Amino acid sequence: MNLMRTAMLLAFMTALFMGVGYLIGGQSGMMIAFVAAAGMNFFSYWNSDRMVLSTYGAQEVDERSAPEFYGIVRDLARNAGLPMPKVYLYDNPQPNAFATGRNPQNAAVAASTGLLHALTPQEVAGVMAHELAHVQNRDTLTMTITATLAGAISMLGNFAFFFGGRRDNNNPLGAVGVLVAMIVAPLAAMLVQMAISRTREYSADRRGAEICGNPLWLASALGKIARGAAHIPNEEAEGHPATAHMFIINPLSGARMDNLFSTHPDTENRIAALHEMAQYGSGTGPSAGTPTRSGSTEPAMTANPVRKSRSVPDTGRGGTQPPKGPWS
Repeated sequence: MNLMRTAMLLAFMTALFMGVGYLIGGQSGMMIAFVAAAGMNFFSYWNSDRMVLSTYGAQEVDERSAPEFYGIVRDLARNAGLPMPKVYLYDNPQPNAFATGRNPQNAAVAASTGLLHALTPQEVAGVMAHELAHVQNRDTLTMTITATLAGAISMLGNFAFFFGGRRDNNNPLGAVGVLVAMIVAPLAAMLVQMAISRTREYSADRRGAEICGNPLWLASALGKIARGAAHIPNEEAEGHPATAHMFIINPLSGARMDNLFSTHPDTENRIAALHEMAQYGSGTGPSAGTPTRSGSTEPAMTANPVRKSRSVPDTGRGGTQPPKGPWS
């Protein structure tokens, strides 16, 4: 259902783009704006991971520099049937995390130092499973396409501002068409972009719970991250608000509402969905702790689960203690 909704929203953005081009007077302006926007976003697509990671000063880590954290990501990637992504840490007190990269073969996941200090190993596993779900669902590609269309529509709006008043622009609606192209269409594109982001978060929550084996780990993590993000500012994110949709929780101050203008669903709604999943759904509740089948969207089910991962924390059954990470 979420995939269908995303496809419908992308189709709407495509139609909106074509409609704005028609309103400002012909195909020539539309094509110029599209080529310019596509060129900018094509560059961003191929360099998005390096650009974003550089923005937040992220440093790549490995088994030697962050053995526990790296091991959790490695085993979660194995559970999901994904290639091992590059793993990064960035120095920021706000607990948060994001994924980037154009496809699973060129993906990177990053967590803040604040996240590792605030969360337990189980919660860290839930968060990174969510980010790997974004990689597996190719959400970074979806959002790049969305940003391309939104950027093209905005550029067409700018063209309408400069050329909309000309009598030879073939605008069928006159001044009304110019206003629609300048104001209504870019606003509608922004709303659709945010709606797609919210839709993909719910899907990543569900798939992430399947990857790590326990929805309650992610539910607990979301509560802690939301509280931290509400009180701890992220200056880099405030300076680059266009990256807000990449994070597991919106890093911007004053952006916690679940409405048309939010890039993320309400955290309480997400937590409630995960609790419902733990209680009723897909066998990924507290009794499930096994890796998933490679490439499958369903959790591996066995009568007596046997852990195959050494780094992903145990569910706590049998009185075992979770391993301590380098952040403990």
